[in-house]
Amino acid sequence: MRNQRTFRAERRSATALICALLAVAPLRATIECQQPPRPAADTSHRNEPLFTLRDAAIAGGFAAATIAFFPLDKQAAHELQNPNTQANRFFKNASTGVELIASPGAYFIGGTLYVVGRLAGYERVMDLGWHGTEAVLIGETATNVLKGTLGRARPFVSADTNPRDFAFAGGFGNGNRSSFPSGHTTTAFAAAAAVTAETSRWWPQSKWIVGPAMYGGATLVGLSRMYHNRHWGSDVALGAAIGTFSGRKVVEYAHRHPHNVFDRAMLHTTLAPTSGGGGMMVVSLPWP
Repeated sequence: MRNQRTFRAERRSATALICALLAVAPLRATIECQQPPRPAADTSHRNEPLFTLRDAAIAGGFAAATIAFFPLDKQAAHELQNPNTQANRFFKNASTGVELIASPGAYFIGGTLYVVGRLAGYERVMDLGWHGTEAVLIGETATNVLKGTLGRARPFVSADTNPRDFAFAGGFGNGNRSSFPSGHTTTAFAAAAAVTAETSRWWPQSKWIVGPAMYGGATLVGLSRMYHNRHWGSDVALGAAIGTFSGRKVVEYAHRHPHNVFDRAMLHTTLAPTSGGGGMMVVSLPWP
C-alpha cells in the first residue's frame, strides 16, 4: 500500500514537472527567437595584447618627432608668420577650412554617419560614425588634461620668441596657456586613424587609399594651426601622436570586445514603441 501511495505521489510530481516544462518552453523559445544576433568578436587577435611592440615603435617615433621639434619651434613659427606667407589668400582660406572640418566638423560628420547608419540599418556606417566620435572624445580628453597641466604659452603670447614658456597647471582656465598639445590636430588624427582602421576591416586594400587621404588631411590641420600662430610644431607632433593612438585603439578594442558598455549603449539599443504612443529604449544583451 505504501509503495502504491509513493508511486502515485512520484507520478503526480513527474506530471507537474512536465506541465511546468511545457508551460515554460514556449516562453523560452520566444525569448531565444527574439534575441538579436550577437556581434562576433574579433578572435583573430584574441591572444594579442592591446598595445604591442609595433605600437611602442610608433610611440617612439612620435616622441622623437616631438623632441626634435623643440629646437625648431621658434624657426618654424617665424617662417610661417612671414608677411608674404600670411598674405597668401589661398593659404589663409584653406587653413581656415581644414580647421573647421576638424573641429567642430568631426562631431557633425561622425554624428551624421551614426544617425544615417542607425536609421537605415547600415551597421558598418553606424560603427564608423560612433567609433570615430568615440576616438575624438578620448583623444580630446587626454589632450585637455595635458594642456591644463603643462600650461605652455601659445606662440603669439611671446611674439614667437619663447617656446619654452611652461607653467604647471597654468592651462586650466587660461586659453593662452593651453598650447601643448594641439587639440585640433588630436581631433583630426583621431578621426583619420579611426576611419582608416574601420574601413580596413571591410576592405583591407583601402588603407592605401583612405589612409593617405585621411592622414594627409589631418597633417594639413596641424600645419594650419601653426599658420594661424596658435601652436608650435612640437604641439602638433604630440597632438598627432595622441590622436593616432586614440583612433587605432578604440577600433581594435571595440571589435575585440563588442559588448563593452559604450558599444552596448550606442550600437546595440533599439527604440520600441509603447502602448501609450511613446517609446522606450531597449538594450540588447547576449543570451547565456
